[in-house]
Parts: sequence; C-alpha cells; structure tokens
Amino acid sequence: MKKLNVLILVFWLWSCNEKLLEKPDNLIEKEKMVQILTDVAIVNAAKITNVSILRDNNIDPMAYVFERHGIDSLQFVESDRYYASLPAEYEEIYLKVEAVLEGRQKEFEDAKAKKDSLMRLEAERKQKAAKKLKDSLR
Repeated sequence: MKKLNVLILVFWLWSCNEKLLEKPDNLIEKEKMVQILTDVAIVNAAKITNVSILRDNNIDPMAYVFERHGIDSLQFVESDRYYASLPAEYEEIYLKVEAVLEGRQKEFEDAKAKKDSLMRLEAERKQKAAKKLKDSLR
C-alpha cells in the first residue's frame, strides 16, 4: 500500500509539470512577456488612480501596451495561457516582473527623495536670502 501511495504521488507530481497546451506559433518570448506584464501591472495601477484622465482622453491602456510591444490581444492571451499551463515557468516570469517593479519603485522613491531634498535646500536658500535682505534693510 505504501508503494502504491508513493507511486501515485510521483505520477501526480509529474503531471503538475506536464504541458497542458500546445506551444502557440506566435509565442511571446519569456523576457518580452516579463516586459509586457510589467507594463500591464503599471497600466492597471494607473487605471485605478487616474481613471478619469484615461477616460477623458479616450485612452485604452491595454491597447497602448499591445501597440508598444508590437503584439495583439490574441497573441498575448495565447502566450499567457501557455505560460500559465507551465506553473514553474509562469512563476519565474512573475518573479521577474515583481523584481522589475520593485526596482522601478526604488528608482521612483530615490528620485522623489532627491527632488524633495533639492526643494528643501532651495526653500532654505530663499529663507536665508530673505532674512539677509531684511537684516540689511534695518
């Protein structure tokens, strides 16, 4: 009985890595898929925070992503479904997307901190100049 359970477990684990879908003819390469999914994540965040701007300017965010990467929605869906049928590869793609997004967030935060620092220095400089002018008028 124990051997049967082990055998069933082995077959079950093996079936998890089995290809469920045939590879599409126009499959998007993994690295390009990472770029596309990164842009999709950014666009989805923009849709949440700037929905009125997108609507007012008749911007379809997904159409923009597809055009930017030279693909169409069918190619994207087929590639996404194919990679989703391979859990290990799909996880690898999404881990890369997550790493790219975290890197961009850090770049954004660093740039914001630098801008804030420069604005603070400029405000201090103006304050000192105003104080100096006020003192010289006395």
